Amino acid sequence: MPQVTVRINGYAYQIGCEPGEERHLLDMAQEVSKRVARVRALGFSGEAKILVLASLLMADELSDLTAELVSTEASKAIAAGEAATRENARLMDELSLLAERAETIAAALEAD
Repeated sequence: MPQVTVRINGYAYQIGCEPGEERHLLDMAQEVSKRVARVRALGFSGEAKILVLASLLMADELSDLTAELVSTEASKAIAAGEAATRENARLMDELSLLAERAETIAAALEAD
């Protein structure tokens, strides 16, 4: 298992990851470091408090993105449902026309 050294808040951590995931792990650590730097810039101190606040920032961002994704997926589902309703109505109209034609043909055959 590959080991990657990540730096967060001035500390180095050795983290294991799956082969090929090294870059992804480094990118995630960089994102955490950015949040930690934002919290520190606000004047907070104390290792644990800074890491907790940075974690809460990331959880808030994740919550917003999740809500946005759910909203987008719901909108897509509604649009698909509306399209299906329109298609069903079109097919019912077409079926009615075909039924009328069949009745006309049947009436003509009975008249002969």
